Amino acid sequence: MNLEKIYQVYRQFPQIQTDTRKIRAGEIFFALKGPNFNGNAFARQALDQGAVMVVVDEDPGFEDGRLERVPDGLLALQALATHHRKQFHIPFLAITGSNGKTTTKELVHAVLSCRYKAYTTQGNLNNHIGIPLTLLQIRPDAEIAVIEMGANHQKEIEGYCKTVLPTHGIITNCGKAHLEGFGGEEGVRKGKGELYNYLRANHGEAFVMWDYDYLRSMSAGIPKIVRYGSADADYEGYVVRSEPFLEVSVTKGITPAHIRSKLVGDYNLANVLVAVTVGKYFGVAEKDIIGAIESYTPSNSRSQMVRKGNNDIILDAYNANPNSMRAAIENLARQHHASKVVMIGAMAELGEDSQREHLDIVSLLQQYSWKDVILVGGDFGNANHPYRYFPDSAKAAEWVRQNPVSQSLVLVKGSRSMQMEKVMDAFPDGSAAR
Repeated sequence: MNLEKIYQVYRQFPQIQTDTRKIRAGEIFFALKGPNFNGNAFARQALDQGAVMVVVDEDPGFEDGRLERVPDGLLALQALATHHRKQFHIPFLAITGSNGKTTTKELVHAVLSCRYKAYTTQGNLNNHIGIPLTLLQIRPDAEIAVIEMGANHQKEIEGYCKTVLPTHGIITNCGKAHLEGFGGEEGVRKGKGELYNYLRANHGEAFVMWDYDYLRSMSAGIPKIVRYGSADADYEGYVVRSEPFLEVSVTKGITPAHIRSKLVGDYNLANVLVAVTVGKYFGVAEKDIIGAIESYTPSNSRSQMVRKGNNDIILDAYNANPNSMRAAIENLARQHHASKVVMIGAMAELGEDSQREHLDIVSLLQQYSWKDVILVGGDFGNANHPYRYFPDSAKAAEWVRQNPVSQSLVLVKGSRSMQMEKVMDAFPDGSAAR
């Protein structure tokens, strides 16, 4: 593979595309393969649409000077990204964890952008394809980069670290997510801990949530640790209130401050504190740190408060696992509202623990009083409970249309595969994000 040749073309035309449906003139097309697609079959189309180079790993059946043949298209993309990463001598902050990593990424990026030309992961490009694409979006003017890493099995984060070469890292937490792939909760800690392993071996620095004993022990030996939490940390704070939005008092590390966020749920305390910590550590002015956090509005079905008709809806339907589900339910239970409705979809990738974890959520629900509870799909269908059950979100949405919810505080949450946002469409019009 002629990596230097590809990189020289990339430097002149720094736009990468892997989908011919989106390709524009002046881009480099990487022909990737998957179980249900083969980008090599679209090499001619990519050239016809103006690609300046097409990287293939199969014989396309024709000759063209703009074709570059490599042994493996994905490995070539990753190698190009690593080569590009090595051109920078700036902080690269990697973020992983079971819950909250995207919100943390967004908050940290917002804070750092107050002082630096900061690049970060767009959307959910946090996997084996998305991470190299993210790196290749970083331009020469970059002063700092924030890279999100998602994973569902061991050795995955280790591989991403070899591409990203992080100088700093954050593990938000290690919970009951992707248990099937990681092989249990200890497997999750081992897999997420691969980021700490890299930082430890490469003289990196870590921002550690000091409230979590397991992160204390996992991070031991990293040359530089900056601690944040509710006590015994370099940066400390606590929840002032979480209704309707989270307000945090920061009492140590910066001049005492009261931060009024647009985030829903006191479980976002750690995300706010680490944004404060990272910002202060990298020299962002305190007033800018506070302003950036207070201005950040969550999106993409993550901890959003949405007004529809006369209902307030907590939309947190991007993903779910036992820890985040429990936190969301307990947060709703603490709210002072006369009419609270729970609409939750099943949790995915829990393996042999799935039925037990869904039963535990049912048991948690039974500890509180609700106006209504709707459970959707998966192992909620195998649990004995007194609540309404529908096999999918479309049927749940139809029930809502026929039985309108009114003047209620509603939680809508579930794993991505459940598409719980469909239930939102069944609520009366008049929607507005708050």
